[in-house]
Amino acid sequence: MNHSIKYKLGIDVGGTFTDFILISSAGKTTVHKTLSSPSDPSIAVLSGISDISDIIGLNLSDLINSIDTIVHGTTVATNALLTLKGAKTGLITTKGFRDALEMRRGVREEQYNNHYRNVIPLVPRYLRLTVDERTDTDGNILKTLDINELNQICNKFKEEKVRAIAICFMNSFINNSHEVQALDFVKNEFPDCFVTASKDVLPSIRFYERVSTTAVNAYIGPVVTDYLNNLTSKLDSIDFNGKLLIMQSNGGVVSPDVVKMTPAVTVLSGPAAAPTAGVFYSNLLGKSNCITVDMGGTSFDAALVVNNQCLMGTEGEINRYKVALPSLDIVTIGAGGGSIGWINKGGLLQMGPQSAGASPGPICYDKGGEVPACTDANLMLGYLNADYFLGGKMKLNYQKTFDIIKNGLAKELSLSVIQTAAGMYKIINSNMAQGVRQVSIEKGFDPREYLFIVAGGAGAVHACEICKELEISMFMVPGTASIFCAAGMLLGDLKHDYITSFMRSFSDMKQKFRVSENNQKSELLSAFNQMKGKGFQTLLSEGISADNIEYQAIMDLRYIGQYHEVQLNVGWENIVTGNLDSIANLFHDEHNRLFGYSLREGADIESINIRLRCTGKIDKPKLLSDNEMHVSLDYSYKGLRSVFIPERDTMVEIPVYNGDMQIVKQEIVGPAIIEKVNTSIFVSDSWNCIMDEYGSFLVYDKKVINISSIE
Repeated sequence: MNHSIKYKLGIDVGGTFTDFILISSAGKTTVHKTLSSPSDPSIAVLSGISDISDIIGLNLSDLINSIDTIVHGTTVATNALLTLKGAKTGLITTKGFRDALEMRRGVREEQYNNHYRNVIPLVPRYLRLTVDERTDTDGNILKTLDINELNQICNKFKEEKVRAIAICFMNSFINNSHEVQALDFVKNEFPDCFVTASKDVLPSIRFYERVSTTAVNAYIGPVVTDYLNNLTSKLDSIDFNGKLLIMQSNGGVVSPDVVKMTPAVTVLSGPAAAPTAGVFYSNLLGKSNCITVDMGGTSFDAALVVNNQCLMGTEGEINRYKVALPSLDIVTIGAGGGSIGWINKGGLLQMGPQSAGASPGPICYDKGGEVPACTDANLMLGYLNADYFLGGKMKLNYQKTFDIIKNGLAKELSLSVIQTAAGMYKIINSNMAQGVRQVSIEKGFDPREYLFIVAGGAGAVHACEICKELEISMFMVPGTASIFCAAGMLLGDLKHDYITSFMRSFSDMKQKFRVSENNQKSELLSAFNQMKGKGFQTLLSEGISADNIEYQAIMDLRYIGQYHEVQLNVGWENIVTGNLDSIANLFHDEHNRLFGYSLREGADIESINIRLRCTGKIDKPKLLSDNEMHVSLDYSYKGLRSVFIPERDTMVEIPVYNGDMQIVKQEIVGPAIIEKVNTSIFVSDSWNCIMDEYGSFLVYDKKVINISSIE
């Protein structure tokens, strides 16, 4: 064995498959999928690592000793919220606010639907208990915390055998002394419980968002902690001595110890890795802006990257539960391979959002499915090879699919099977194009100006038509498209987000500055420096050197009188120098971009929250390529197949190529199919394709782009 070779391993646990990508220090890439084990996801993790050792010809011990970093994305937190199988949780809050978790903001999500029911609170009312304490909006203590009341609450929780406790007091974001007292007392009473307070989760204004996020953190805390303990124990059992990192919702990674304190940072752990991978791949082409789309079995995820920064949001919801922590702004719609075709009351064909799922799945899986899905349509149209699905590991039942569509959906529509499948294909493409518009055009960005990166097992079959509708002239299908999120996990840095409510008008800060030059700088900078100190120490504890730490200053700003604020990256230098005029100009420009107007003259600006992102830079894999010997296009030719060509509205015999061969820098003229083990690429009539040196396919509109401009 060559002991000088080191590996990094990315693992993405999904509902059906657990994805793995192993990259050596020399750039050699190994991709693997194994069935997930929902009862204990760590079983599939260990099983997959064992499979990889066989694939690359190393015994398990040698492989484990050579892995210096494992980056892991998990759906444990997400699934606990989706299935409501979190821990039995108690809530301690201020007297008079017991029902805030259930009342939320008092607005029905579907305003005109009288049958729409409120979401079931994660903490039932009998476990939402109060103490008669109060802090005013200036942080003054109006009524001190009564320890005897806390003691009575703890006795009640012991009787009910709660496993998690959330603490959230009114106005604790401005003065958290009561939460500190309560947290210390409750932890002492419940040494084996998961106890969390809003001061450590979301110390910001707006009580409902704060109490909801804290309750979510408590509810999933024991589940996530148990899983991480189980995973680390299993890795210890095979003598793994490298570094284990966990993917967060904000696109960064953190140590397991940090996740155990605030598990809510992982509720979007899996999808968050896709934009991170998008940054890497777009940089390979010298671009800093991209849109990533990932089409899976049930959903289609779209995200936008601007200047190598993934767009962020703080208004996230999982299963209608508010989680107001920073997370990547990802639009998800019900459009995947399992999306079902159906006819609405008006007699029109629809696709999704209902899904056939993995069981019984589409008809062609031959597992009992009886309703046509997107994958069935793709099989009928020739985009999938019935004998080469998953590299031939799974055979698709073409005849059964044909018969059910013919006697069902096609008969109702009075169309042929091909016409029906083509209609399903066109409709779901239109749905996905709309999903891209949501993440781009509706937020003031033109998708034609961004590199379009297509991932997921089914994405590349639909990409030409999606791009045609959006007038995008080129898209990329990475070599790691089928395990894109797992790849993205190896490309993320360590990131920690901090927030402090800082309610000041710019005129007030400037007035103080005129009285004393240091006040303006010290008040704002001091608040940022408190967060900076926390981030600095945390990153140092995770093994990051001071030279590899970067800071990103963000402020939530609005014109005085507005309700909604704009989250804006204001630049760390502006904070250090106290340059409010520069920050104001940035705000005016962003407000104009978002809403079409700005109030540069006569309107004061106010700050609501300030945020700091602390990033610890880590080593990235050299490249994502197999580095195999290049072969000719003729050598990769697999034969002809009848495929539906949208431009011609008919089936045509077109060539099929093996996409797992290194056909680097050889032009594939459309129409053509490029088959890989875990995905297929449909190059339509008006498109051509070329593989770059990193194993990615660049598909471009031949009428708009010349091949020489790509090379």
